[in-house]
Amino acid sequence: MAPQRSVRLSLKKPTYAVCVVGVETSVDVHSDVPKGAKTFGVSGSSGVEVFVVYDPARVTVPPDESRWPLAADVEVTLSVDAASKDLNDLKVRGHVSAARGSALPPFSDISLDVDTARRGKVKRSHGDKKTWRWGPEGYGAVLLVNCDRDSVMSRGPDLTDSQLTSLDDLQDMSPMVLSCDGPDRLFDSHKLVLNVPFSDSKRVGVFCARGGNSLEDYKQVLGPQRLSYDVERQRGERKINFFVEGLAFPDADFLGLVSLSVSLVDTGTLPEVPLFTDTVAFRVAPWIMTPNTQPPLELYACSVVDSHGPNKKFLEDMSDLALKANCKLVICPQVENRNDRWIQDEMEFGYTEAPHKAFPVVFDSPRNRGLKHFPYKRILGPDFGYVTREILFAGASSLDSFGNLDVSPPVTVGGKEYPLGRILIGSSFPKSGGRRMTKVVRDFLQAQQVQAPVELYSDWLSVGHVDEFLSFVPTSDQKGFRLLLASPSACLELFQEKKDEGYGEAAQFDGLRHQVNRSINEMLADHRLRNDSLYVQKCIDWNREVLKRELGLSERDIVDIPQLFSLKGSYAEAFFPDMVNMVVLGKYLGIPKPFGPIINGQCCLEEKVRSLLEPLGLHCIFIDDYLFYHELLGEIHCGTNVRRRPFSFKWWHMVP
Repeated sequence: MAPQRSVRLSLKKPTYAVCVVGVETSVDVHSDVPKGAKTFGVSGSSGVEVFVVYDPARVTVPPDESRWPLAADVEVTLSVDAASKDLNDLKVRGHVSAARGSALPPFSDISLDVDTARRGKVKRSHGDKKTWRWGPEGYGAVLLVNCDRDSVMSRGPDLTDSQLTSLDDLQDMSPMVLSCDGPDRLFDSHKLVLNVPFSDSKRVGVFCARGGNSLEDYKQVLGPQRLSYDVERQRGERKINFFVEGLAFPDADFLGLVSLSVSLVDTGTLPEVPLFTDTVAFRVAPWIMTPNTQPPLELYACSVVDSHGPNKKFLEDMSDLALKANCKLVICPQVENRNDRWIQDEMEFGYTEAPHKAFPVVFDSPRNRGLKHFPYKRILGPDFGYVTREILFAGASSLDSFGNLDVSPPVTVGGKEYPLGRILIGSSFPKSGGRRMTKVVRDFLQAQQVQAPVELYSDWLSVGHVDEFLSFVPTSDQKGFRLLLASPSACLELFQEKKDEGYGEAAQFDGLRHQVNRSINEMLADHRLRNDSLYVQKCIDWNREVLKRELGLSERDIVDIPQLFSLKGSYAEAFFPDMVNMVVLGKYLGIPKPFGPIINGQCCLEEKVRSLLEPLGLHCIFIDDYLFYHELLGEIHCGTNVRRRPFSFKWWHMVP
């Protein structure tokens, strides 16, 4: 149904009204008629459609449909599909038996339009522009948070600038078109006013170029300090282009929806009266994580120097791995990382997308150690956005680092689809108390809506990160991936099997100069190591059931990777390099070298992992990270980061 407004039509004297193209105008023919009049007639000039609406149960249609009864059950509706060129060119004439009167309404084409259809361009719409709907049949425009920095002259993200600093920045904004066709004389006594609700004003900015198309001509007309704008329409101007930017991602206090409206205001009255308002709605695009199953684009690692010297060999291994996977290696130099090697903990790569554009966005964690300036100073740039959340009143815990943040591949759970996967974070569940990721980060992740987070139990680990006991790898079969879980039970079973085969004297850490060898017989006889590992197995099994339930997985979707743990106080640490803490670059896996017992010239742990993963089409590349990472309670995944290709699936097609 088309939108409607009302106007009074006098049948005694000429009456002027403003009517809007595309809006049906209901005419009051009863309020101002000559005394004694019983019937009326109404007609319109070319370009004006006149409809008489009546109740057939109470009103008899006149034979020639020219004289209708002046009854409460009869109404007149006007409609036009083009704007007036002059005040008197489109006419509606009404008459009664006792007198004649005429209304001469100038029709104006006022419409505020955005990319409601989500096709990357603005198209005129007479449909519902006020609401926003999810799903493949949904509608409603999308805003990007303008969180990149297109000009080297800017100090911060573009959203902090009220003045345009680069014409390229317009590409990050969503177009909005104001149609304002009508007689120029109409706007001598009327004006167009663009408005943003106060509650939305700190989350949206609107730019418009008036006077030209140079950088200086673009002005912010709506934003945190500007709630309304009197549109500067030029004589004869039919369309005015605006550019809309998002200023904030969805969060606990912001659902992500904003609206803008334009009103045609009669300036000849006191107070000024809005005659017509058109409103459009936007949803701010979320920040989206990418899982290991997405192809890699860039591999990040840090150059550091410590008591063992520089980590040159590790970086060479990363270079070889990146070359195999056909992705770029980015090395953060020591002068920028300040000897902080844990680049996975500092940041998480994701992206944001609208129908007309997408760009990567780095999420900077609140841990703020040596790498704290790297995401902002070195990654934020043209078409590369930045977002962070700070802890205001307390320091960050280890669980606030982003080694404790992961995302699953797309899954279906009990018929509910998660086409962008589900975010995984470690927490203190099922314990009461303990460490938990800070609320400001959890709230932010939840508010994005498209990757519903799942909390796991990671507080049993010294560092407390989910990447210490799980990883996902891509596969070419119908499932598309496997979940890898660290498994003390699988490791003890493997060692028992090797002992039974007569290899009990083969030693863990054989050939590693900085660690005492432990034979298979010694490890199996070490009751403390066995008990510690069995306790860890119970913790992982608790997570296993949560992951099966929340990700819709079965046992055949899970691969157990042999791994032992030992307790230091009440928290667990990997006994040898933690193989699930790997970097995944497509089918190439950079796995921490476990230095397991050598049997027939082969590390039995490496051999076991190859037998589990290579049939899935994966290539296992074992890399020595012992001195520079494992001894400091981290592994390869902790010391690297990967930017990946965004999903082809469009987030607005899902239903959260």
